[in-house]
This record gives sequence, structure tokens and C-alpha cells, in this order.
Amino acid sequence: MAANPIQVVPIWTPALAPVAAPKLTYRGGPLLTAVEVYTFFWGSAWQQAAQATLMQQVNQFFDFVLTSALLDQMAEYSTPGRVIGHGSRHGTKVVTDVPVGTSVTDAGVQQMIQGELAGDTSILQPGSNSLYFAFLPPGTAISMGSSSSCVNFCGYHSDIKGGTFYAVMPYPGCTGCLGGLSDLDALTSTCSHELCEAITDPVPGQGWYDDANGEIGDICAWQTKRLGPYAVQLEWSNRAQRCI
Repeated sequence: MAANPIQVVPIWTPALAPVAAPKLTYRGGPLLTAVEVYTFFWGSAWQQAAQATLMQQVNQFFDFVLTSALLDQMAEYSTPGRVIGHGSRHGTKVVTDVPVGTSVTDAGVQQMIQGELAGDTSILQPGSNSLYFAFLPPGTAISMGSSSSCVNFCGYHSDIKGGTFYAVMPYPGCTGCLGGLSDLDALTSTCSHELCEAITDPVPGQGWYDDANGEIGDICAWQTKRLGPYAVQLEWSNRAQRCI
């Protein structure tokens, strides 16, 4: 099951208010207490100069955010024996050995990740804290069931049976997924949304979840702030009873 993906919101439409008073409750599932991020950039387009620069900036964002105040916020969702702390990035790879066209499916992303993990032992292997981010190149749309990127959603996270946690980042090549931001800011905002959701609810619906409003990021979708040099999304705090 995929998590509620971050929805497309045109820049002229304000973020929707939660449908009911938010309250995340813990469902007993896994948490990523010391998240280990590995980034895949799928397609040879990421080797072109402009995209290579953006790729480097995204990796620098993870290096920053994984030891930042945003991760400190996640500590309130610790549970007995599972204390959520800082994380780290464990590498990156441009994937060119698997063709990517103008459209892929969620199943295709899963197959790419599993194939890379099986074929390259230098890549971080799945563990209880591992989280793989798959970035799609410009011009490639992804479908998930009857929904598709830049039409219905801008990113999502889920799990592959067997405990491999991953997030998918379509290139923000549409007004609804840019939200008036630059390409980098749109990516870091969406990445922060999915990162915090994957930490607190890696198997969607089995960690910290709200039946009416979804996950920690869904409640605060499209509310952003600056954290150091980066745009990140606000996340729901049960303790503060607001997006912070």
C-alpha cells in the first residue's frame, strides 16, 4: 500500500484545511529511528550539466537536513524502545543500466530499486533504517494505480514487501508540483514531506497515522518554511497541536 501521496496543488489554490482535528496515533508498526538515506537518480538525463548540478544540490540537502532541527521535531514520535534521532546519507547512484522512458509505474520503480540492490553490493543494503529515494528525470511521469504524477500527486513513499522502504520523487515539471517554487525548492519541500512520513510511518498506516487526515506531512501539505538555505515543509506536531 502506498502512502497518501503529496497532492498536486496549483499555486493559486490555498492548502486545504484538515477535514477533522488532527491527531496522529501510533499503530504499532516500524519506525525509522536513525534513517539511512540512499538516493537513486534514474536516467542518463541526470548526467547532463544542469541536472547534475541539481542532483548535487539535492544530495547536499539530505546531508544537511538529516542532522537538522527538522529531524529533532520527529523525536516526539519516539515510542518505548524506539527513540527517533538524526539520520545520515549513505550514497548516491545515477542509474543508467535500466532504461527509463516517458512513463513508468510504481512496480517499475520497485523493480529498478531491487535490481540495483541485487546487482551492486556497494549500495546500502536494506535494513531497519534504510530509505531509498528514487528521483525521476524531467519528462518522465509515474503512475500509481489510476493516479499519475503532475496530475494527482507530486511524490509518495511506500514499502516493498520484505521491508524495503522507498520514496518516489517525480521531477516537478508542472505548475501544481512547483507551487511557485524553484525546481530545487520544490524538490526539497517534497523530499522533506516524504522523509518525515517515512520516518514516522514507513509502512503506510502502520506507524503514526490519522484516519481522517493521513500522515504527518499530509496534515500540513504545501505549508513551507526556510530551514537554513533550504525550503522544507511544515510537519504536524501532536505536542504543539499545529504545523511547525
